[in-house]
Amino acid sequence: MFKERIPIEDGDFYLNEKGYKVFTAQFHLKRGYCCKSGCKHCPYGYDKKTDTFS
Repeated sequence: MFKERIPIEDGDFYLNEKGYKVFTAQFHLKRGYCCKSGCKHCPYGYDKKTDTFS
């Protein structure tokens, strides 16, 4: 099952000090769901350590 592809726009990500793409809360909200990967800017309040939402 494939999810809909979300077009990347300004403000959706930044490159961290190691050059990795880090998605912002703006992108996650546009996507519309939590992937449960423990994303740094998760707007859904997911905690990967406890597998719960706050």
